[in-house]
Amino acid sequence: MNRRCLLTTLAALPAASQLPAQSAPEFRFRSGLVAYSYRRALAAKTLSYEDLIRRVAGWGLDGLDCTVYWFPDTSPAYLASLRKTAFKHAVQIYNAGVRVQLAQPTAELQQAEVDTIRKWVDVADRLGAGHVRVFGGNIPKGATEQQAIAWAAEVLKRGADYAGSRGILLGVENDYGLTIEPGPTAAIVKQAGSPWAGINADTGNIRKDAYRQLEILLPYVTSVHLKSMVSAPDGTKQPADWPRLLHILGASGYQGYVGLEYEGEQPDTDIPRLAAELHAVVRKVSP
Repeated sequence: MNRRCLLTTLAALPAASQLPAQSAPEFRFRSGLVAYSYRRALAAKTLSYEDLIRRVAGWGLDGLDCTVYWFPDTSPAYLASLRKTAFKHAVQIYNAGVRVQLAQPTAELQQAEVDTIRKWVDVADRLGAGHVRVFGGNIPKGATEQQAIAWAAEVLKRGADYAGSRGILLGVENDYGLTIEPGPTAAIVKQAGSPWAGINADTGNIRKDAYRQLEILLPYVTSVHLKSMVSAPDGTKQPADWPRLLHILGASGYQGYVGLEYEGEQPDTDIPRLAAELHAVVRKVSP
């Protein structure tokens, strides 16, 4: 190489060194546990929410989806104490699951659900949670699916308006009844048209072809439940591919919590194992 070629090559090196490095995509997720996983122990009062926070911390998970059905109290004193316990263990109470059924056919019934949403939004606010999840409920007798979607969207919008005033998102979970399929679930949120309304996407509740059907929910996802089993294209259950699910979610732009929800019969042995798997998967793809 002559002197002129050498100088030209050296001059180009700084520019080349500033080219972006090619690497695998990184997403921003945080791991959590859904309190419903310990529903029997919480209902029997053999496990407290404080105990559950300590378990979540011990497993290295980041947060707790605090299903509120078995709260012993909702007084300011109790909620402050629970929030303090979570903070001292570096666990974020990020979600509150409540028994709200959005699809109601009359103004009075709709107002009752809105009032319930307001109550639990205030509880979530005291706990420091940024998300409340609700349910679509059943299609009222004699109503069409489209009517039920419209009623649910109205309640969701009004509830989300109040939640938004507290800086809290309201997510309808794809579950039973009206929201048993992804299409109507997405339609409720789309019709609500609120920036504070979204979907609590439960990967295990999709009845058929979970990976493909999840894509219907993606534009609206505000929180995620991961289960150990998901549906195959033929509707049968198969072990969930969590890395694949996280890639689908991350590629859609979702950032946030992915909470393990366990529905089996051996929580004391299965949940610690699954929590360790979730911790490892999330840390691998998320900085």
